[in-house]
Amino acid sequence: MIVVPGPASKELGGKIAKELNAKVIGVFFKQFPDGESYVRFEGELENENVVIVQSTCPPQDSNLIRLFLLAGTAKDLGAEKVVVVVPYLAYARQDKRFLPGEAVSVNVMARVLKAIDIDGLVTVNVHEEKVLKKFDFPAKNVSAMGVLAKYFKEKGFDGAFALAPDDGALELAKEAAEVLGGGYDWLYKKRDLHTGEVETKAKKLDVAGRDVIIFDDIISTGGTIVNAAKILKEQGARRIFAACAHPLLIGNAVERILSSGVEEIVGTDSVPSMVSKVSVAPVIAKSLAEDF
Repeated sequence: MIVVPGPASKELGGKIAKELNAKVIGVFFKQFPDGESYVRFEGELENENVVIVQSTCPPQDSNLIRLFLLAGTAKDLGAEKVVVVVPYLAYARQDKRFLPGEAVSVNVMARVLKAIDIDGLVTVNVHEEKVLKKFDFPAKNVSAMGVLAKYFKEKGFDGAFALAPDDGALELAKEAAEVLGGGYDWLYKKRDLHTGEVETKAKKLDVAGRDVIIFDDIISTGGTIVNAAKILKEQGARRIFAACAHPLLIGNAVERILSSGVEEIVGTDSVPSMVSKVSVAPVIAKSLAEDF
């Protein structure tokens, strides 16, 4: 097996290769003055099983094009099998048409990757796992919640309460609670389809005097976390933390979250960031070893 770390996931790709004891082939990458991308493999791929690691975090469109170029070229160069590891899978959140005329972006993604002739995909905490059924090739979702919860447990937060900021993240909080052992719950969230504004409704939680960790798949602008932290403070939570698989942290998200009473934000290296303190390399490598 050969692992190719793409431009968006150089460090993570190297860690995955180390976990698998696999050979690494690098990529020369540059961007032309007009914005187009250039990639070149720095080694032979013919008759090899190739794993390309390329997250599609911001800038999503550029990183997607680089993923497509790498995966398509690997097959052109004679790779026997090409599996793409896309830790953060862009455009996966729109899986149905909410308003007339909208693009169902995950459907388009599935068709493009099929056209490139890849043999499999591994992603991390895709927003809705059911969307992977739209891909006409083996597609696997792995979870970072266990390693995130382990991070907090090793810091002395065994028994902390795991909170999902909405019902969509309930399984994530449940998974974390299995490691932490402090129970879990969720809040009701409603998003305006036109403005994107988020409303979170309070409910009675068993958090008074307790440490609470908010678990989610993505932290983007931070609004959902801020709303949850406000409710937790009102109900007497002692210390509040936020954890996610994909720390996009757009604009002033970090400042917003920390000023809301959250003491620490912890993300993974699916998206390289200032809060990427936990690696998903072990869970990705395990999936590759078992399924591909």
